[in-house]
Amino acid sequence: MEKRDAIKRIAELRELIRENSRLYYVENAPVLSDYDFDQAMHELEALEREWPELLVADSPTQRVGSDLARGFVQAPHRYPMLSLGNTYSISEIEDFARRAASILETDFTYCCELKFDGTAICLHYRDGKLQQALTRGDGVVGDDVTANVLRIANIPHELSGSGYPADFEIRGEILMPYEAFDRLNLEREAAEEPPFANPRNAASGSLKLQNPDEVARRGLWCTLYHIPEGSADFGTQDEALRLAASWGLPVSDHRRICRSIEEIEDFIGYWDTARRELPYATDGIVIKVNETLYQRTLGMTAKSPRWAVAYKFKAEEAVTPVLSIDYQVGRTGAVTPVANLEPVFISGTRVRRATLNNASQMAQMDIRVGDWVHVEKGGEIIPKITAVELSKRPADAVPAQFPTVCPDCGAPLSREADGAVTYCPNSTGCPTQIKGRLIHFLGRKAMNILAGPATVEQLYQAGFVHTPADLYSLGKEQLLRLDGWKDRAAERFLESVAASRSVGFERVLFALGIRYVGETTARSLARHFGSVDALRDASLEDLLAVSDVGDIVAQSVYEYFRNENNLLEISRLKGCGLQFSLEREAAAVSDELAGKTIVISGNFSISREEMKALVERLGGRNSGSVSSKTSFLLAGTRPGPEKLRKCEELGIPVLSEAAFAALLPEGTLKPQAAAAEPTLFDEEP
Repeated sequence: MEKRDAIKRIAELRELIRENSRLYYVENAPVLSDYDFDQAMHELEALEREWPELLVADSPTQRVGSDLARGFVQAPHRYPMLSLGNTYSISEIEDFARRAASILETDFTYCCELKFDGTAICLHYRDGKLQQALTRGDGVVGDDVTANVLRIANIPHELSGSGYPADFEIRGEILMPYEAFDRLNLEREAAEEPPFANPRNAASGSLKLQNPDEVARRGLWCTLYHIPEGSADFGTQDEALRLAASWGLPVSDHRRICRSIEEIEDFIGYWDTARRELPYATDGIVIKVNETLYQRTLGMTAKSPRWAVAYKFKAEEAVTPVLSIDYQVGRTGAVTPVANLEPVFISGTRVRRATLNNASQMAQMDIRVGDWVHVEKGGEIIPKITAVELSKRPADAVPAQFPTVCPDCGAPLSREADGAVTYCPNSTGCPTQIKGRLIHFLGRKAMNILAGPATVEQLYQAGFVHTPADLYSLGKEQLLRLDGWKDRAAERFLESVAASRSVGFERVLFALGIRYVGETTARSLARHFGSVDALRDASLEDLLAVSDVGDIVAQSVYEYFRNENNLLEISRLKGCGLQFSLEREAAAVSDELAGKTIVISGNFSISREEMKALVERLGGRNSGSVSSKTSFLLAGTRPGPEKLRKCEELGIPVLSEAAFAALLPEGTLKPQAAAAEPTLFDEEP
């Protein structure tokens, strides 16, 4: 592969992985199977190894997927909450075992455990009492869901027995058993609400509800499997879990100590069948080096431990007929065919629909309405069709015809040069694309406006909003005419719209939704050109001079600024008071922090990303850890205790947000509205 091809493919994979991470962790509505997602990640890892100069710090290969949600206070993890490397191949498990043996050069054992298909949780106990519960978040900070976790039946509020550490964390999964999942989906269907696709999505969505009483009613369950090193001292993983169980903590007893790869394979083979008898979803086996000392020797990568790996079960399959085929328009205009199936149970859930990916795959498989097809749940999540059972094809079945016009807006469809994607080019008139751009613009890492898909749908259907600039002319009277809106919800929404005017140019540029321009690229472009006007006037050669911009990104940016509709929208957004230059931001600040190194910890009146950007605009340097070179720790609410301890040890000053604001020119630090999706049926305050 030539470098220009690698640049294009890497950009495509990063966009695919980031979007599907958001859908998986935040929306609880993934569109890729676990298998396809994992394969995309492995392909990206391989390309970045081959072309190391193309690796960037915020690549999905370097970061844990984030489930941070609006409406919850974020708090730091005392110890990073990493994800596991995974594989579907026994040979790669054998490679993992050989690598561990070659490094350790001594006898050791493996603790093999079930891999639970739920949502990660971290529980903090102090003096035997549950103090706090955090989601994984981005691995560094998580959402505080303590009030909800206290309503999960098998999580003890107070430990029993004796000998537990005075202050420790334990991590695991929140699950929804099949029985509770089926009951919940029956209720949703009766209320004409869309059912959850699988128990994992239902568990994650339920844990993030704003009403703890509703959480209690959902029937969630917990199983715990890891006490971080440093939180408590144990000789082995198995010992830690046995002691945790003696304190009344919900620990699975479905584990085995193995001494060879043959024993590991036997354990995997047993549970690949036996898991179907369990009352909850599992999607694999986790193999851990059992001895804590050897775990420490093997260490960590940026996002996962080297002493553990997950083997994921192959997808379960069934055969069922195709009843019809729909064609769905995505956020970027891509049209995806979806088969409606005779309902069939796979991996504990009823499957009614399966993606066909694109027109080329449909033609290659020759799928027809009436065909019986093989359906599997890749990674036990998203159903997909793998083959047609030709022996059952009806005599009158005719090939499916991919539409020639957009099923949403009626515009003639186009095909990309490689023929893989059919798309609707009517970006300014296609409702799905319009709403998709609005949702992106509102996002937490973009303009951080207090709204989500449901609000966008309401505003669009009412004719109030068609482009992002329309948001800035909305009034309270308009919002109160919408179903379910009351005074406080309208006020909170409008406050967040007003606060977004202070969002910096880098994030405004990201919010525009230029194809292939993610957060890192937007930052590079903003800092290189300084203003949207300079970026608009840039030639392709100018764009290619930016350090991490290649041919594909440069062409996309260049074409974006040749589109009159895009230029008109930018002009309107300028008139709304948005920041389209670094000079305008710099005018409000000073070089007060020049030469200073600052560590930020905790939660603030603005997002952590904005606080870090402010430090940089003031001439300071951000650091992730406290050292002798740290000038001061900027501590919000719930700062990391390890950082505070290190500051005390080294004599590093600790400043509150108020003390920090007092150092700056008046008006520099402006608190923003809390980022939480408004509940449309909020009670009047």
